[in-house]
Amino acid sequence: MTLLGRLFFGVIAALPGGALVAVVTKPPWLPWAAHTVALGAVLGLLLGSHRQSNGSAFSVGLLIGLLDWVTWSLTLAPALEGHKPSWTIAVAVPHFPELVGAVLLGAIAGLSFHALSARFPPRPAPQRAKPHVVIVGGGFGGVGAARELDRRLGRGLDAHVTLISDSNFLLFTPLLVGVASSTVEARHVSAPVRAGLGHASFLHGRVASIDTQTRNAYVCAGKEGMLRVPYDQLVLAVGAVPHFFDLPGVGEHAFAMKSVDDATRLRDQVLGALERADLEPDPAEQARLLTFVVAGGGFAGTELVAEVFDLVHDVLHFYPRLHGLRPRFVIVHAGERLLPELSPQLGLYAQRKLGGRGIEFRLGARVSKATAEDITLDSGETIPTRTLAWTAGNRPNPLVRQIMPSALTVEPTMQVPGIPGLWALGDCARIPDLAGGFHPPTAQHAIREGKAVARNVAAVLRGRRPVPFRFGGLGVLVSLGHRTAAGEIGGRRVSGFLAWVLWRSVYLSKLPSVEKRLRVLADWTLDLIFPRDIALSTKDGRDERHV
Repeated sequence: MTLLGRLFFGVIAALPGGALVAVVTKPPWLPWAAHTVALGAVLGLLLGSHRQSNGSAFSVGLLIGLLDWVTWSLTLAPALEGHKPSWTIAVAVPHFPELVGAVLLGAIAGLSFHALSARFPPRPAPQRAKPHVVIVGGGFGGVGAARELDRRLGRGLDAHVTLISDSNFLLFTPLLVGVASSTVEARHVSAPVRAGLGHASFLHGRVASIDTQTRNAYVCAGKEGMLRVPYDQLVLAVGAVPHFFDLPGVGEHAFAMKSVDDATRLRDQVLGALERADLEPDPAEQARLLTFVVAGGGFAGTELVAEVFDLVHDVLHFYPRLHGLRPRFVIVHAGERLLPELSPQLGLYAQRKLGGRGIEFRLGARVSKATAEDITLDSGETIPTRTLAWTAGNRPNPLVRQIMPSALTVEPTMQVPGIPGLWALGDCARIPDLAGGFHPPTAQHAIREGKAVARNVAAVLRGRRPVPFRFGGLGVLVSLGHRTAAGEIGGRRVSGFLAWVLWRSVYLSKLPSVEKRLRVLADWTLDLIFPRDIALSTKDGRDERHV
């Protein structure tokens, strides 16, 4: 209701009460009429902007009548007659009839206003549709963008924001190897997405397709079926999926490391292999069960082989029939040295540390095929094994291929060229950097890309220009097991126990909540005191796909 409308309704509502009081008390009609109009105007201002109940309107009217009596009869009227206002009982008692009239006028006016408001409800003002920002993906980039936009909504950004993800938690993927090696509980490396959003919405579902022409996303959301979600701005942060390069048997028999389920399955596979080896009478099959192969010698593969090595040797004393046997660990890497992301010196340091424990290397080699019993390298070598962990290749989420068949290369602002309203970041996009290359697909980059794309989307909604993403990286660290690590921080190389402490400290500080930090810290502390948990999540520790 407009201000003028509220004033008009208030004056009309005051007229019946004013007339009734005038008939009973017979005051001078002109001052009383002005008095009635003024009281009605005040009533309209107080009641007009809120929907009131009958009792509430009556009570507010009584209060206005009382305030009117104090303001006029005890204050303004004596002042106009040249007397000093006084609010003592002796002064108030002679004005009691005026109090009755004022309160009666206010009460009747309140009830009348309520009746008029019910009879003539205000028409809602036409609402301008707010722009809808949709974020697809619940990883570091997507959640980072959603939280930044959520903060801006709280500061007045005029928009709707919806985050869509097929998991309702943010997974801290750098600690997945800890889940696979029984040093961290699976629940402790994930945080609920909804808990971090105060103004934005969350939709639990999988985006099946995106129509960039009509700006609609189509979401599979459980029993709800297919939902159409229109958008004005859409941020793609769907990450990457394992890429097995169509190698025979690899997709069926390799264990990926992309989710909590993947890490849990690999852990069960390793522990299940120990259980079966403990009962196996055939030495060849026993050796096959005790051989663990990791494909990929980057950060993920190097950390994984080190952690699996530590897991097996930490729990081997539980299996007395395996005493005297030597489990075998092999890492297959297409490059000429481990950890190409680090300097050659640190790469060689990592190789020496791992090699000193007996871990074998197949450098400059690739897996060409896999079965349930062995893997074959492109050199023709066959390695008997029941466990192949895969970190040797990723590709953008299939959803990206609907939009662009080749790699999704975006502008430095993270806008997708030629498709208005579409942005992409993280592992599913190639974002140019200042050196002429592309930003690496790391968690620290994804977090900052999410915040940057949120700022750019907010700028576009406000009619401003987006700015290019710039980030040089803070450094890199890789765990090598046995409480050692290697890395580069601020351009300086670190290695050994100090690097391991830094590795754990950095990851601990980056966990999404204080609760998760305390839980992971407790897991790590217990790991220093007690042996690792060897309880299987499944009955026999085997994934039927890999049998």
